[in-house]
Amino acid sequence: MFYRIKTPAIIKKAYPRLIWDMPSSKAVYLTFDDGPTPGVTDKVLQILKQFDAKATFFCIGKNVLKYPELFRQIIQEGHAIGNHTYNHLNGFSVNKQLYRADVQQARELIETKLFRPPYGKIKRSQIKDLCGDYRIIMWSVLSGDFDKTLSPERIYCNVVKYVKEGSIVTFHDSLKAKNNLLPALPRILDYLKENNLECKKIII
Repeated sequence: MFYRIKTPAIIKKAYPRLIWDMPSSKAVYLTFDDGPTPGVTDKVLQILKQFDAKATFFCIGKNVLKYPELFRQIIQEGHAIGNHTYNHLNGFSVNKQLYRADVQQARELIETKLFRPPYGKIKRSQIKDLCGDYRIIMWSVLSGDFDKTLSPERIYCNVVKYVKEGSIVTFHDSLKAKNNLLPALPRILDYLKENNLECKKIII
């Protein structure tokens, strides 16, 4: 499994229509992909509340349909939501029409102008197709919490090594990431608080 913790500048320059960070902000933007997931999302919400932190949750449509109360809780607690497709599609594997249809299916459940492509994989034709309706949010720091070969300590180190003002940091409120995410998140929030970095939701 290959992925980069810090998004290279050359990638950001190659895809300027995508939002990789919030450079004019003095805050940090924590994001959570793939939920809502019972036993994970609810615990993430508890941790965020303890630190008075706000975040953005990129939700999968079929999970919203399964767990509507948990989805509503995200909104009620003051966090932002984003569309993460209905079936967690890999944009590289499907054509523009199928991708748009899946995003639209999720849109019926998730009212938002924010979109994040699953796996961060999206074709230029899909970007062009969606940009009229959405701001496509990527990330500057990928925590790696989904990687079962890593430990919570490594997740913590991945984030604190690269996070700075304006960073968009990606986590996953999924069963796959649970054992890394839940122990690491409070430590990361402690670090951010100690360094006077406020956690805000994405508003564009």
